[in-house]
Amino acid sequence: CPASLAAPLTFTMLQRTYVSKGSSVFSGNASLDGRLSHLLEGLNVTQVLPLEPPDVWAKRQQDVTTYLLYFSQLVKLFSKERPINYTQSLCCHLGCRLFPNGTAQSFYEVTLNGTAFLSFHVPNATWERRWPGRDAVAAFAERELMKYPKTTQDLQHFLNTTCVGILQAQSAWTGKQSSRSHAPLVLGLILGTFALLGMAVGIFLCTGGTC
Repeated sequence: CPASLAAPLTFTMLQRTYVSKGSSVFSGNASLDGRLSHLLEGLNVTQVLPLEPPDVWAKRQQDVTTYLLYFSQLVKLFSKERPINYTQSLCCHLGCRLFPNGTAQSFYEVTLNGTAFLSFHVPNATWERRWPGRDAVAAFAERELMKYPKTTQDLQHFLNTTCVGILQAQSAWTGKQSSRSHAPLVLGLILGTFALLGMAVGIFLCTGGTC
């Protein structure tokens, strides 16, 4: 349901990745102010709301498909070196909220097998472990993610600027309502899979071994 005038406007993305015996299955969605805007099923991502023109969206769509395919191939490679006989479930939940007073709040949370795994501290662009104790897998994934600008500065910019800008363009409070946003909404999905890349390295190299 659309957000009420008293509630913050929101843009959220949810991405799930299931890895089993070297195979990866992707699913997820994005919503803008309570309306489904994007849908991810397998390697196919579709734009439910016409937020970008067809030619621009076609390029975004291809970028996501290419990246997910690359991720799947990497998982297959790792699984040959370190086979795991049970399913790994990764979930990324990210987005932003715009409040009536103009302030905004962004977030990025990751769970592994249903347990809080990592979170992204947006103000200073740092990843933080959430798993109980000092687990080697979470520590390794945290170190890997901190190495790349796309999972730190670029992700911070997306959450603080692009994501909030999407909401401002839809907000009656700012007087800047727009029927179409040209911001790269799908960038969040790409960043989400890029973040999973670092975690895949940790999961498949650290589980049952030494990082």
